[in-house]
Amino acid sequence: MNLIQTLTEQYMKPELPTMNVGDTVRVTIRVKEGNRERNQAFEGTIIAKKHGGIQETITVRRISYGVGCEKVFPVHSPSIISVDTVRKGKVRRAKLYYLRDRVGKAAKVKERL
Repeated sequence: MNLIQTLTEQYMKPELPTMNVGDTVRVTIRVKEGNRERNQAFEGTIIAKKHGGIQETITVRRISYGVGCEKVFPVHSPSIISVDTVRKGKVRRAKLYYLRDRVGKAAKVKERL
């Protein structure tokens, strides 16, 4: 078991911000198109965190032109440049899947002060 931990520790990112479910985050990823590379930001609310260690993922949801868009990001992926917390959310659940059914102001998460 220690062998697996030592192999995965070298690939984990050491400086991750504290991000919880309900927080609004801006995830900057490296996108490769043909022979060019560019950075692209995706800003939304974290509705789920899964797994742990090297396999940790976050599901980020945002409304874009009236349509809900969700992306699952592996936190320790080399294509992720940064994860910045825009605002903290006040939630009482571990998974916010109920936000998928909400529209407008009901889909907002209160801010934790």
